[in-house]
Amino acid sequence: MARSKSKNVGLIGLGIIGTRVAATLRKRGLRVYVWNRTPRPEQNFLGSPVEVAEICDVLQIFVSDGEALLAIVQQLSPALTPQHVVTAHSTVSPASVRAAAEIVQRRGARFLDAPFTGSKVAAENGQLVYYIGGDEAALQQARPVLEASSKEIVLIGEIGDAMIVKVATNIVTAATAQVGAEALALVRKAGISTETFCRAMKFNASNSATMEMKIPLMAAGNFEPHFSVKHMLKDVHIAAKLAQDYTLRLPVTEATEEMLVDEMKRGRGDADYSSVAQKYFPAREQSATEKAASAKSLAPLPKKEESKSSKAEVPEGANLSGGFRNWFNRRAQAREDSGAL
Repeated sequence: MARSKSKNVGLIGLGIIGTRVAATLRKRGLRVYVWNRTPRPEQNFLGSPVEVAEICDVLQIFVSDGEALLAIVQQLSPALTPQHVVTAHSTVSPASVRAAAEIVQRRGARFLDAPFTGSKVAAENGQLVYYIGGDEAALQQARPVLEASSKEIVLIGEIGDAMIVKVATNIVTAATAQVGAEALALVRKAGISTETFCRAMKFNASNSATMEMKIPLMAAGNFEPHFSVKHMLKDVHIAAKLAQDYTLRLPVTEATEEMLVDEMKRGRGDADYSSVAQKYFPAREQSATEKAASAKSLAPLPKKEESKSSKAEVPEGANLSGGFRNWFNRRAQAREDSGAL
């Protein structure tokens, strides 16, 4: 297949974000050619990653994990030339992104470590923020494509550095959802409305876009996925491994990880990561698919955690710490029993 012109962009991975980025790029006048492991009825869907590389010099990869990223760059490798720049947007371990870069660079092509922040709404509106690790020449070539789906491009450093920053920001986001759910549960239990709490938070230094977006959805029991539990848990796992490598203890991150693991056990891996609030604010209604998944993976709940009401309210006698306090108590007891400092 003959190589085409510079307005061609290759996009691999048609998940929640990839699909929306492809649509946004087309709105900006770019010709987008796509591939996904599972075939989709998508415009300009090609037969393989190699076919995408044959007609596109800039290749964006939006896949779910490090294993998928490495598999894609290995498939792309035979078609890569010095004219190509590959941008990796998955949140993966720094080791995985460096390994992917090495595969690409062995072919003389360029590579950018380019994780992003922003939800599916931001992707739809071309308002993502890209964190960039890599050399200036690669960024200069890819910049027009990245700018077409973003509001900001933040230079971080070397390949792998951007990924560390992205993982660090995600553990803040994950913990924010947990503590936001606990705060909302507390005020609602006291008979104070969600609207009053949100209005008060607007003037609080701890307020954030995450709080403003997630708190009303939590209260409504709306956990439609913008960023799923399973993907947030993957990122928290990466942070935990980095902490181990750097000989750091991150107790809040560890506790957040435990809450997300619990959501997975309850069959809610595809729900939004704010699903940790379902301890207090159950989902409005599960689809048939979600019910089947829950029935398969959810162990019977202790009676004290069951709620007979279908309303999105705080269950009577719920532990308003969301598990954080008990988790820390258990950790402290374990250290005491083992003689650890």
